[in-house]
Amino acid sequence: MVDEDPSSKRPDPSPSRLEREESQLWRWALWLLVLFAAAVAALSWEQLKDLPYRLWAIPLGLFVLAVLFASYAFGRKREVGELKQILKGFQDRGGVTPSEEQLDQLGQLIMRSQRNFKELIDSLDDAALAISLDGTLRTVNRRVAEIFGVSYSELVGHKLEEFLGAPLRTEESTNLERFLEKRNWSGVVEVQLKNDPRRHYYDCVVNAIVKGGDVTGASVLARDITGHREKEQRFTQLFESLQEGVYISSPEGRLLEVNPALVSILGYTSKEELLDLPPEQLGVEAGGEPVLGRSGSQSGRTRTREIRLRKKDGGVAVCVDTSTGVTEAGKVIRYHGTLVDVTEKRTLEQQVRRQEEFRRRLLESFPDLILVLDLKGQYTFVSARIGQLLGYGPEQLMDKNVEDAEITSPELAALFRTVASGESKLTSCEYGSRHRDGSWRTMLGMASPLLDAEGKPAGVIISVRDVTTEKKLEQQIIQSERLAAMGQMIGGFAHELNNPLTSILGMAELLQEGGISEGARKQLAVLHQQARRAAEIVQNLQYFARPPAPGRSPVNLNELVQRTVQMQAYPLRKSNITVDFLPETTIPAVVADPNQLMQVFLNLLLNSEQAIRESREKGTIRVRLGRGAAANDAANQDTVWIVFQDDGPGIAPENLAHIFDPFFTTKRPGRGTGLGLSICKTVLREHGGNIEAASAPGGGAIFTITLPVGSEAATETRTVS
Repeated sequence: MVDEDPSSKRPDPSPSRLEREESQLWRWALWLLVLFAAAVAALSWEQLKDLPYRLWAIPLGLFVLAVLFASYAFGRKREVGELKQILKGFQDRGGVTPSEEQLDQLGQLIMRSQRNFKELIDSLDDAALAISLDGTLRTVNRRVAEIFGVSYSELVGHKLEEFLGAPLRTEESTNLERFLEKRNWSGVVEVQLKNDPRRHYYDCVVNAIVKGGDVTGASVLARDITGHREKEQRFTQLFESLQEGVYISSPEGRLLEVNPALVSILGYTSKEELLDLPPEQLGVEAGGEPVLGRSGSQSGRTRTREIRLRKKDGGVAVCVDTSTGVTEAGKVIRYHGTLVDVTEKRTLEQQVRRQEEFRRRLLESFPDLILVLDLKGQYTFVSARIGQLLGYGPEQLMDKNVEDAEITSPELAALFRTVASGESKLTSCEYGSRHRDGSWRTMLGMASPLLDAEGKPAGVIISVRDVTTEKKLEQQIIQSERLAAMGQMIGGFAHELNNPLTSILGMAELLQEGGISEGARKQLAVLHQQARRAAEIVQNLQYFARPPAPGRSPVNLNELVQRTVQMQAYPLRKSNITVDFLPETTIPAVVADPNQLMQVFLNLLLNSEQAIRESREKGTIRVRLGRGAAANDAANQDTVWIVFQDDGPGIAPENLAHIFDPFFTTKRPGRGTGLGLSICKTVLREHGGNIEAASAPGGGAIFTITLPVGSEAATETRTVS
């Protein structure tokens, strides 16, 4: 019989079904751990990615730590399985002494397991250590040695307090009895190392080491959060010291957190008092969405706007609100924002606007045109008055140079240079300027230097006044004074001429009565006729030059018109102008001032004479009188009319509406002041009458005068009223 090979009795080293199930269960447990860590990291990512200080690294670290732990546990499970197989083989041999190879294999396996555990612990970025209850360090990882700056051998076996500059401090109160009871603790520990005055903060997880049911020490896993804590402190200091209001609010507008600046802006005494306010009490306007939130909106984009908040005392704070939404799972969960108080700024802006409006209205109501130029001669301000004075807009001068602008004149440019060069501090000049409609205006410009805040010359300010009316009035006064002096002279001359004319008339009559030939008699008749004519002219001159009598009297219009035509007979005859005057003896007398009416008739004759003379070599002035409301209406017997019609060029349609305006004239400069027809209309209105102008169908102008017929008392009453 063949002996059985002892090796055939060795148990099968392949794992049993139970061991395979256990190994599979371990693998599933480790995979579930890794998946759980990944899920926790994914769920925490949305909450932590928007927070400061890179707290998003926590879920990533948790996932990496889970993977490392699973790898380590799987390796340890495999080594333990191998060790169990070896031990099972020893047990099956029934006391057979293991071979030296087996013992060596077992020792290598144990050393490799210890080395893998040591490498795993040293690979951690966090500090890991084991410490006895009396403070003696049993083991530490490489990170602990780096923190204390000594080697592993110098740490193990020494007390922890030897390496500290001050006792450990925790943020939460704790003691040894409570730790021995619960056998775990977690929290933040403040550490100060020797030769290092800085404070370090570690987030620690402490678990008890139990042996035989008693706690013999503790294992500590500590993460350095000093950088995070310093950032938090800096952020807190910044949050507390900012002058702008900072807040965190819910989407509905309820305040969740505020800084002291916002409490001060709204006039509250404490942060809690402000946080307790309902959202609708913060806004000034009633109704609408919350002033700080965005109810119904899921947009987290940044929004900047100006809002009005109600202060504690009932006042209003105007703030610029810049807020950004914080989203989680696609939904806004809160808003972070800043509030800059611009109440004082808006008040100052409103005051500046009021001052600007006051300045603008003041300049617009100022009768002068205001021009401001810099030292280079460029217009920097032009008041709106330029539109009324010259018909242009301010923009047509702005940013242009005084030397190049078409609107300005050489005299105005010279005025600017005089002041800008410092030659004179205050000077003025008169100059002519063309209006946009083509008419010329006389302007008076006064220039003075414009000083800056330091009193240095910064430009020139010029005020321009339209003195066209004043100049025409001045010329009219001079002309009136000249005419008054001439009237006095004419009165004297007429009185002096009356004596020789009387002698000539008397001698002519005596000679005609004597015995003379027929030829001499005819010559004396001509002499007598011309002398009589000269006497009538002198009499008319005396009548016109005589000072007006006070009050009014009945006036024969036929006689008054005849006198006026005789006065102007010589100039009309010299200009080849014939006066076609047909008296109307049936019209009644009017109560008026004869001198004033004579002035009206004379002005109309002069206008017709000048119009005909400028357009043709000869002409005719037709004068007619009648009774009625108008020349073609004889039914109304309460008025009389006088018509002056010439065959000159007539009146342009665009000038008819302005022909009686003061200083309006179409004559060349020096030929008229534009006051003649205006004076005629004024005189006739004072007499209760009127004057109208029209163009004749065949050419020429027609002036129609109407005067009321009435008693002297009635006329005086009408004039006074």
